[in-house]
Amino acid sequence: MIPPIARRFVAGESVPEVLDHVYECNADGVAVIVNLLGEHYDTPAAARDDVDTYLSLLDDIADSDLDASVSVKPSQIGLDVSADLFEDNYREIVARAHERDAFVWCDMEGADTTDATLDAFESIAEAYPWSVGQCVQSNLKRTRDDLERLVDVPGEIRLVKGAYDEPSSIAYANKSRVDEAYRDDLRFLFEHRDRGVAVGSHDPAMISLADRLAQEYGTDYEVQMLMGVREDAQRDLAAQGVDVAQYAPFGDKWLSYFYRRVRERKENLTFALRAVAGR
Repeated sequence: MIPPIARRFVAGESVPEVLDHVYECNADGVAVIVNLLGEHYDTPAAARDDVDTYLSLLDDIADSDLDASVSVKPSQIGLDVSADLFEDNYREIVARAHERDAFVWCDMEGADTTDATLDAFESIAEAYPWSVGQCVQSNLKRTRDDLERLVDVPGEIRLVKGAYDEPSSIAYANKSRVDEAYRDDLRFLFEHRDRGVAVGSHDPAMISLADRLAQEYGTDYEVQMLMGVREDAQRDLAAQGVDVAQYAPFGDKWLSYFYRRVRERKENLTFALRAVAGR
């Protein structure tokens, strides 16, 4: 059973529980991005189990007419086994979403997975346009080049600051430098796209910047935030007419999920504690 402190951040252990959570969020005008907890599988069978869950979940979402999508992790659907297995599984999930008029996001993991993840996204988006979206991380020094490559790909792009503690040779370590990169990357996306921009941030300054850029360039965008973090702001933005989606993980692997988040960065523990305190 998920304890109360974790239950704020995890939408249950089962599919019915997460669908109930989606229903509640939708009542407040907030869409939901559903992620089945699981990552770093080293066997095809383990990846297959989660692929099957995502396929069934997409059917459930389509049949219930809920405002929801799914988000997968590369290492969850086969990347730690092989790039080919990952892309095959990723393509199968997006093909089902395309068939059911649904949507699939792909999270970004460590920097060593970036090339394989973007290669798969580019190929799959061309085959199933606007049925898939990809996360990119502004703390990586390579990200501007990646955005220039992806700007015309028919898929959505979620811009986040980045949660992985990468070496300084490939990533910005200073918070102010990451913020600067995020602002620059956000401006680039709004300037060069008329749709498909997702602002993955809880930072009020970045959300305000996105609103100004949308007015300047006429770009359609969405704000994405985590379950359990600034939920009042999520509802307020939705009430103002902003498209808002909440990233809601679920599943029985919630304990390892929290452990890894804290292990990746000490700041993640402080962030979670502040969220629980409502700050």
